[in-house]
Amino acid sequence: MTTRITSRRWRVDIFVDEHEDEHTTHAEARLHTTDKTHLIGRGAAHRSPVDSEIAEIGDELAVARALSDLAHKLLHAAASDIEAITHERVRILS
Repeated sequence: MTTRITSRRWRVDIFVDEHEDEHTTHAEARLHTTDKTHLIGRGAAHRSPVDSEIAEIGDELAVARALSDLAHKLLHAAASDIEAITHERVRILS
């Protein structure tokens, strides 16, 4: 018996913008798939003016929040796809 392996490549592009005057970092995580699923997760980090200015920390927080948002949107998309096929309400735990 031969096992068939199918692979697909999905890509996530991450964009980070720092707004120094607002002490805010914004991030977008854009998912690109080989089908029609293209989702965008967004996140932000806000630095207190009294905190040290270390850009990497704001980037890490904003990107983590963008990826978390993207993950939730992907779970919702999967649940919606299952519901469209089964015509039953689905609850997917994360």
